[in-house]
Amino acid sequence: MRHLHTRTTRRRMVAALTVLLFAVPGAPAVADEAGTGSPALADGLALTPPMGFNNWNSTHCRAEFNESMVKGIADIFVDKGLKDAGYRYVNLDDCWALPDRDADGQLVPDPARFPNGIKAVADYVHAKGLKLGIYTSAGTKTCSNVGFPGALGHEYSDARQFADWGVDYLKYDNCNNQGVDARQRYTTMRDALRATGRPIVYSICEWGQNKPWEWAADVGHLWRTTGDISDTWGSMLSILKQNLPLAPHAGPGHWNDPDMLEVGNGGMTDTEYRSHFSMWSVMAAPLLIGSDLRSASAETFEILGNKEVIAVDQDPLGKQGAVVSSEGGRWVVAKEMKDGSRTVALFNESSSPQRVATTATAVGLPGADAYTLRDLWQHRSYNTAGSISATVPAHGTVLVRVFPDRRWHQHPPAVELGLEGSPLVQAGLPAALTTTVTDLGRTPARKVSVRLSGPEGWAVRATSPTSAAALSTGRSLRTKWSVTAPPGTPTGSYDLTLEAGYRSPAGVRVDTALPFTATVVVPPPAGTSGLGDLPWLSATNGYGPVERNTSNGESAAGDGHPITIGGVVYAKGLGVHAESSVEYYTGAACETVTAQVGVDDEKGANGTVAFEVWADGTKVASTGVLTNAMPTQPLTADVTGARLVRLVVTDAGDGIDSDHADWGDARLSC
Repeated sequence: MRHLHTRTTRRRMVAALTVLLFAVPGAPAVADEAGTGSPALADGLALTPPMGFNNWNSTHCRAEFNESMVKGIADIFVDKGLKDAGYRYVNLDDCWALPDRDADGQLVPDPARFPNGIKAVADYVHAKGLKLGIYTSAGTKTCSNVGFPGALGHEYSDARQFADWGVDYLKYDNCNNQGVDARQRYTTMRDALRATGRPIVYSICEWGQNKPWEWAADVGHLWRTTGDISDTWGSMLSILKQNLPLAPHAGPGHWNDPDMLEVGNGGMTDTEYRSHFSMWSVMAAPLLIGSDLRSASAETFEILGNKEVIAVDQDPLGKQGAVVSSEGGRWVVAKEMKDGSRTVALFNESSSPQRVATTATAVGLPGADAYTLRDLWQHRSYNTAGSISATVPAHGTVLVRVFPDRRWHQHPPAVELGLEGSPLVQAGLPAALTTTVTDLGRTPARKVSVRLSGPEGWAVRATSPTSAAALSTGRSLRTKWSVTAPPGTPTGSYDLTLEAGYRSPAGVRVDTALPFTATVVVPPPAGTSGLGDLPWLSATNGYGPVERNTSNGESAAGDGHPITIGGVVYAKGLGVHAESSVEYYTGAACETVTAQVGVDDEKGANGTVAFEVWADGTKVASTGVLTNAMPTQPLTADVTGARLVRLVVTDAGDGIDSDHADWGDARLSC
């Protein structure tokens, strides 16, 4: 589906799936190799998740989307090593055609964008050893505001054109579908593609509205499980949570598709993009680059080109990773690999460092004296006695591949760095932190040393030993530290780094580090304050930034409107979009949060959300599900004694679509 969020009402009209098509007419269905019992297409296509590029997230319908740009992407695939890493499809999204068909009912490529036609582009891409994809909708028009011609009623002629042009992949959207049954519409295009005799990967973009994972395995090769992704942490997290439970439905030739990659588009940090790429890979999701590779950073290419992570996504067994645990936003997701190993994602969705832990047994590995643990971002191997754990930075992911290995002793022991205490610092006052260095390996870590460093001018002093002669399995070096930010340090986040060094029994020197963030905070003023006027520690949002004292406008800061719920206007408050979380430092000095909450009137009849207030990790108030049709709901939360208060809005379990949520007249009493 097109991803300008002004089209959210069309999202509710239809659903999108990504599918790969029959190469041979009459190809039979085969049993699902992932063991779900669902039939799968036996055409030999998409036996691993498709990898490639789609222009929509970076260019939308702007004039820069043209023949030159598409050819340039193909060149970059080759020049930057993306082709060698496995990326194959260069896919055109909406706006490639003229708004009207010709006199014979044929689609006409826009001569301004594609003066030599689509076939010439396909020929260029094919000459690079790559494949070309194209887009249309299972409706009368596509999702663009311009309304380019859709394929409903033209399936066979459009499929024939695509095949004649040399198209290898079709993304089939769901807008303007005229209420025709989704399964019927998508099956008709499946049959039309099959009738061409050309192998075409068929991507069903139905947005998960009709649960395509239950019926589409013999219709297409991949299907969208959610609404559109946007380049925000909240959007990515919401989609991740919707896609994870669908693991039993994925397998070779039929994949759950949680939408394209946002890596490199600028709305998230590199740490968050590594999490995005890690989790899409452990979910065996299609890897379709959505950033403009013409201006991508070296870090973006490093993330997208990580062959060890890509190998997880492309593992031929085709298992989607399954959730092992998820308590408190500390996720363990394990993916069975064809060679018997397990890839394990230790994912921290919270806004502070968290220890995320599991064991080799818990992720399904057989018992063994020790295991080799391969860190897929560090590109280093260690041995572990069976523990798989790490202190994971905020919004970060540690991705490891673990397997029994007779040669485990050739690797140094895995060592976990940990952090105890709150990294919240009041300027001019010492804060106490305790760091740990723990040996997870079967072999001892020797000559262990640790160092903590902060920004220039900060006083960082150890108040207990910083070294140990040796650590045996499960033993830790605990070091206490006093950390002081200079008086007058502005409120904000500051980088600190815990570094440790040790030697393996063979004498190999190992250096490792845990970066984390310390936040300089100021206690809230006494009395009652509007939360829209107070500084927050962190804020995440489904679309656009959290807005102060206006509604959420979904795009740039300051594009909201007066907060309005059920016709009542509130001059103060917070405007958010699910999934949203806004955290404040209250320093154990406050008692009550109050607000008038609901879905903003600006989204008409759309939007379903739920409001929650959390105090130091405990939910202290919630509303249940609210809709646009419901009046303002008063919400009061007792936060007495809490150091941290978090305002949360969820999507109420149905995905983020028009979920404009208002904390009207939100106040904090201290």
